[in-house]
Amino acid sequence: MTIRHVVSWKLAAEDAAERATQAAEVARRLNALDGVVPQLLSISAGANMAYADANWDVTLVADFDSIAALEEYQVHPAHEEVVAYVRSVVSGRVAVDFEV
Repeated sequence: MTIRHVVSWKLAAEDAAERATQAAEVARRLNALDGVVPQLLSISAGANMAYADANWDVTLVADFDSIAALEEYQVHPAHEEVVAYVRSVVSGRVAVDFEV
């Protein structure tokens, strides 16, 4: 069983250029967890590239071999560092975890 963890964030900045910079930084920090957090089977994060008025600003897709592995990832110190930055720039978050 693989658990796919998908998260999207809406950033708080009103200025489009600032929002784009922050989205790129969120994605960079998340992608940097590859090889650092052992529970990650795969990770891909990216900033939105189209329909900025309708789409969310940045999305993460990460795979884990179990819910337990996902929970371990959530409390990994490197992930918690990224979370601190993300929380400082976002206004909204949606997430879905499903089996693939």
